[in-house]
Amino acid sequence: MKWLLSKTKGDVWIWSVVGMLTMISVLAVYSSIGILAYQKGTSTLYYLAKHTMMIAAGLVLMYYTHKLPYKWYAGISKIAIIVALALLGLTYFIGVEINDAQRWIAIPGLGITFQPSDFARLALFMFLARQLSKKQETIKDFRKGFLPVFGAVMGVFVLIAPANLSNALMIFGTSMLLMLIGRVSFKQMAMVCGAGLLVLTMVVFFGPRRGVYMNRICAHSPTLCDQFNIEHKVKVDDTYQADQAKVAIATGGLFGKGPGNSTQRNFLPSPYADFIFAIIIEEYGIAGAVILILLYLIFLFRSVRIVTRAPKAFGALLATALSFSLVVQAFSNMAVATGLFPVTGAALPLVSMGGTSILFTSIAFGIILSVSRDIEEMEKGAENDVA
Repeated sequence: MKWLLSKTKGDVWIWSVVGMLTMISVLAVYSSIGILAYQKGTSTLYYLAKHTMMIAAGLVLMYYTHKLPYKWYAGISKIAIIVALALLGLTYFIGVEINDAQRWIAIPGLGITFQPSDFARLALFMFLARQLSKKQETIKDFRKGFLPVFGAVMGVFVLIAPANLSNALMIFGTSMLLMLIGRVSFKQMAMVCGAGLLVLTMVVFFGPRRGVYMNRICAHSPTLCDQFNIEHKVKVDDTYQADQAKVAIATGGLFGKGPGNSTQRNFLPSPYADFIFAIIIEEYGIAGAVILILLYLIFLFRSVRIVTRAPKAFGALLATALSFSLVVQAFSNMAVATGLFPVTGAALPLVSMGGTSILFTSIAFGIILSVSRDIEEMEKGAENDVA
């Protein structure tokens, strides 16, 4: 442990949270991939090894990302946002369709797909943090300060929303928080909100997945659709995922059925990904759910500590955006599994089985730790100067 701590810098609590989340992930994924292995005609050990290797690669990325000075990310933010917008646009032409959604791009020769929206989230937050920190004197100037911010936020939102509305809304909400902290005027923020509401309306009622969105909303809140006279007919398939998740949670009790004893993993679609929280509750009970929630809250609390201690605006804004978006994603996933939100598709960060999404999440954690490392080094330098 001493050797490990000597090699890693930054907030020890966040490193501990990362370690706990990855251990929970391995246990929960291994318990819930049996039906996937059966359908694919392979062994559960194959998917366990694949998932473990992806987590290991994520930890390596997190380590090297946290070793880089966080100011380096400001330098690449302009290039990153241009590349992100290009990849998002490219998805509509060469994207791979999975589960009736065209969100992925296949990497030729490797058999790997990735969601450009994961990269776009990092790129957008880096760009916004740089713009809002570097242009405080002109941020209220429409052309010089506000227009680049407006263009980046709306560009990413418009390109992600038709295929992945839930992710787009989380990115949009975090961007609004950054603009509020970055002292963007309320008038300009109202313009962004108005444009976002217009895009949201167009996507929900006229977008390519409008039927899916309306079915999910009406299945979750049929009375809401009745109040607005929206014609709908809820089918059994529309509520199947939510119903099976509720069964898993209801049978978990206080301490659960024990590791590997889930029964709903055989009935619940994507028990290793979107609904892994329900499987965790079934096997580890409410106690396990509380521990998992506390881990994300500890991460949020330590991130807030980093933000308040950061001497530079760029580091504070960047850490705010990344930590807030990760925690919102985590609680959105939990809300879906417990029936509080309609079914979306948001993964549980560092817990759900995934491919490149784990890598991008690890990079986000690494950047936050990079800001923390810089703060620690500055504070130690100041203490040495005093001594």
